Amino acid sequence: MEVNTENIVRQFLYGGEPIGKQFPALHQSVYGKPLVYFDNAATTQKPYSVIHAISDYYSTINSNIHRGVHHLSQKATDAYEVSRNAVAAFINSRSSSEVIFTKGTTDGINLIADVYGSYAVKEGDSVIISAMEHHSNIVPWQIMCEKHGAVLKVIPMNENGELLMDEFERMLDERVKIVAVTYISNTLGTINPVKRIIELAHANGTPVLIDAAQAVQHVAVDVQDLDCDFLAFSGHKMYGPTGIGILYGKEEWLEKLPPYQGGGDMIKTVTFTGTEYNELPFKYEAGTPHIEGAITLKSAVDFITELGVNEIAAFENGLLQYATSLVTEIPGIDIIGTAKAKAGALSLSVKGVHPYDVGVLLDKMGIAVRTGHHCTQPVMDYYCIPGTVRLSFAVYNTIEEIDYFISSLKRAINMLV
Repeated sequence: MEVNTENIVRQFLYGGEPIGKQFPALHQSVYGKPLVYFDNAATTQKPYSVIHAISDYYSTINSNIHRGVHHLSQKATDAYEVSRNAVAAFINSRSSSEVIFTKGTTDGINLIADVYGSYAVKEGDSVIISAMEHHSNIVPWQIMCEKHGAVLKVIPMNENGELLMDEFERMLDERVKIVAVTYISNTLGTINPVKRIIELAHANGTPVLIDAAQAVQHVAVDVQDLDCDFLAFSGHKMYGPTGIGILYGKEEWLEKLPPYQGGGDMIKTVTFTGTEYNELPFKYEAGTPHIEGAITLKSAVDFITELGVNEIAAFENGLLQYATSLVTEIPGIDIIGTAKAKAGALSLSVKGVHPYDVGVLLDKMGIAVRTGHHCTQPVMDYYCIPGTVRLSFAVYNTIEEIDYFISSLKRAINMLV
């Protein structure tokens, strides 16, 4: 793979300085080596703006939200809803009432699998997912199918890690009740043709859920343009806090689907003879939420928006192309996932070497990578490998870090082979 390195930006600048200076966790050494962090698909590091927002919340407005009449509660409530509005604008939702705060992508998918299954799925129906799904977009549907007597169907993929769209079209029939697919594979880096998937499913009268956990930090996501029915993502993978996520749902679906959990905030009135549920989005936000996470998620959204999603995408694509070109020159390495459209991740298999062994040696050299099956065991089974060594990129990574990784990888292979 030939890459014109003259067109690749070596590092992303912020205020005229390397953007890495905004991330304090990166300013440390591991085993005496400067930290090189390539585990961003698992979680990203946090910029000062997010860290300060967390501190500010607990220092100034820490209080429970909604229904409180005192000053701190009203300030916290306002900040909570301002953050919801910011997320709605970020994904171009028609209304903030379509934005539900969750614990993360997994929580959002489980929510829809549960309530949609109760509403629409019966024995003999089917659910379609893809061959490259994260376990979080497999297991909830398996549970739902077992509960309702439905069948789980899988869109196959080819050796490059691309979905076979002709097969998907043939799978669509009147028994398919929902399609759930990942926007970008966390293991293969494949950018799936989700808009086409949604068009085909809707032509069949079938709603679609998109797992955008690996998408919102890498590419612009517009739910109205996609026309997806549901979309889930996590704050901690987009420079935000852990334990907070977003479930987007079209209002017409969220209005008619049943609640997920019972408790405070999701109710309007309660008597011992019955309960009237709250309006959207509170219908799906039972109990005291992760207030700090929800409020400070806005800082992560603002951070990405200020940098520009398209600018981030172009920069990270340069990193991916550069790393791919250098890896292909190393004998005995296979790239797992060679789709034409990729983002964020590069997975490697070293012939005759277990990925854990490579990962341990790289760690001793100060390089953090992810090793194993990455919660995509069916993908590993497809390629007949135990796992991969995965580099995943963020805006603070640099060409120099990739160069250091390549030299360190060669050194590790020489030690192991």
